[in-house]
Amino acid sequence: MPPPPPAPKRSRTNLIIIGAAVAVIAAIITTGIVVVQTRDNEPAAAASTPAADPTITAETVPEPEPEDTEPQILGLTDGASYEDGVDVALSGFKRGVSSDTAAPSGTPYVSFTVAVTNGTGSVLDMGTAYFLCFYGDASQQSEQIFDSAQGLEGLPSMRLRPGRTAKATVACELPKSEAYLQVELSPSMESQAAIFAGDVK
Repeated sequence: MPPPPPAPKRSRTNLIIIGAAVAVIAAIITTGIVVVQTRDNEPAAAASTPAADPTITAETVPEPEPEDTEPQILGLTDGASYEDGVDVALSGFKRGVSSDTAAPSGTPYVSFTVAVTNGTGSVLDMGTAYFLCFYGDASQQSEQIFDSAQGLEGLPSMRLRPGRTAKATVACELPKSEAYLQVELSPSMESQAAIFAGDVK
């Protein structure tokens, strides 16, 4: 049996080339590791601080003033003047006793004239006007007297034109032993009531 052929001899040149290649690869890997480590060791960039929002000064709106809801307190013969131009006055106070055909009949009363002047620029609806009477220290509410025989028919239910004045004679119960009288009157539903008060002889 013939002997095996001899193993080929490695070329020295090949060994040198392979060794150089290995060295280059090792140098690249080492460099990459160093670069990565260097980047990992770099301090993190400081977080940026957002710019402050601009500050403005808001205008201060004044608080609305509360409306005066208190009624006017007047003497019996004082006049009440409203801001819209309506004027109200009481006059001609007289004592009397209602007739047999009145409602209520045979009742002592005080009568007075109510004058309403419309100084507004529009029609005043007096159909919504009202008045109440009270008398004595106990402020007892009195009945309104309707007596057509004596011309006591209450406030007129009318639409008062601008610049005109309406007058009517009305009456309230007032016992002969009482002197203090209080009249609460409003010339229309939109108007605030005025209070007239005083003693009647």
